[in-house]
Amino acid sequence: MENGQLGDASGDGKDDEYEKVCYVCRRPESKAGKMISMPGNMYLCHDCMQKAFDSVTNGSLDWSKIQNMPYMNMNFSDLKNMDIPGMGIPQKQKVKKRREEKKADFELKDIPAPHEIKHRLDEYVIGQERAKKVIAVAVYNHYKRVYMAAKGEDAGDVRIEKSNILMIGPTGSGKTYLVKTLARLLNVPLAIADATSLTEAGYIGDDIESVISKLLAAAGNDVDRAERGIVFIDEIDKIAKKKTVNTRDVSGESVQQELLKLLEGAKVEVPVGSNQKNALTPMETVNTDNILFICGGAFPDLEDIIKERLTKKSTIGFDSALKDQYDSDPDILSKVTNEDLRAFGMIPEFLGRLPVTVTLQKLTKDLLVKILKEPKNAILKQYVKLLELDEVRLVFEDGALEWIAEEALKKETGARALRAILEDFMLDIMYEIPKDPGIGSVTITRAYLEKRGGPLIEMRG
Repeated sequence: MENGQLGDASGDGKDDEYEKVCYVCRRPESKAGKMISMPGNMYLCHDCMQKAFDSVTNGSLDWSKIQNMPYMNMNFSDLKNMDIPGMGIPQKQKVKKRREEKKADFELKDIPAPHEIKHRLDEYVIGQERAKKVIAVAVYNHYKRVYMAAKGEDAGDVRIEKSNILMIGPTGSGKTYLVKTLARLLNVPLAIADATSLTEAGYIGDDIESVISKLLAAAGNDVDRAERGIVFIDEIDKIAKKKTVNTRDVSGESVQQELLKLLEGAKVEVPVGSNQKNALTPMETVNTDNILFICGGAFPDLEDIIKERLTKKSTIGFDSALKDQYDSDPDILSKVTNEDLRAFGMIPEFLGRLPVTVTLQKLTKDLLVKILKEPKNAILKQYVKLLELDEVRLVFEDGALEWIAEEALKKETGARALRAILEDFMLDIMYEIPKDPGIGSVTITRAYLEKRGGPLIEMRG
């Protein structure tokens, strides 16, 4: 364990790390029991083998008609040298063996403190100070809970409950980026799911279990590692209750109802290496009790609901609370309550399982300028590195950075607009510079961006 990382190595890929899976019923060894090895790297569980013997006894055996075994009527010695499609279990569907003893592979001192988590987030994420602080504390407490569960320690009468997180913020404010950075710093499996694709069981779309299936794949099919990972469900506002709908709402309130068991903590059967449940896909049981769920969404029009609630208290006269006093409040989302979210369409049972609510602020011009140049992997640093490979120095004037931030604000898509703007005006520069090996440096000016001039170019020597 180094640098406060909670994750462990994903394995060296040896076959003995994976469970044997029955070639007929597709059950892993942990469920079907000890496997019988067959030629051609095939395995049969005792149940399926017994059915085969019963068929022989009854005199009605026809290997070619047994489900999932189209090659059983061939000579086994020929299978070793044949590359038959569908033979065996695909690598992505192999399940790693569970550890015999449940024990934490990290110590309590290895869990980074909240201030350390926030400090490392500061290196990549600009602004959103309160959001980073809330997330750092929630993650710190969550992994202390995971540690106690792995050690089997009893807290007496006190049972530490899971604190899932609800992130609310405008598009491009950094919700997904925060979670991705957090998972990378802690070295834990991360699955990012889109709530818009989730539907009620039995309808076209992804079932709720597909969220856990993605986490299992991110953990290299290691169930023990997946059971302490992070799941980020994006666009969670899209499963709000539909106020006016004449048909069955299979992607709204019903999805919220089905997510309750995952958020609370339950053992769910998930397909390995696939989002579809069928007879050919191995199934594995995953306990979601120690999985941290973070739900994020832009929640459009939530500001209007908050303003409507706040302006009910408006009064008349001197020192009165005016109806329009919140119209220009840039931090209106920070005043959100469960009452507002219920009015938006989220059911109370769902909100009750997301006790930590964190709001992200809309990005300002100053923050956008900092995002351009300060993070470790800032967009400007990426372009500077690209031109360094051509031995050309790239410089941006402060006025140019301010112009880019101003244009990004007009697009109202947050930090995502920055790269789109940079890609546009950097196209000609990236195309022309490799033509002339004598160019030594290029300075981007505001006049060039406003199309009132060109970039300042200095030749070598």
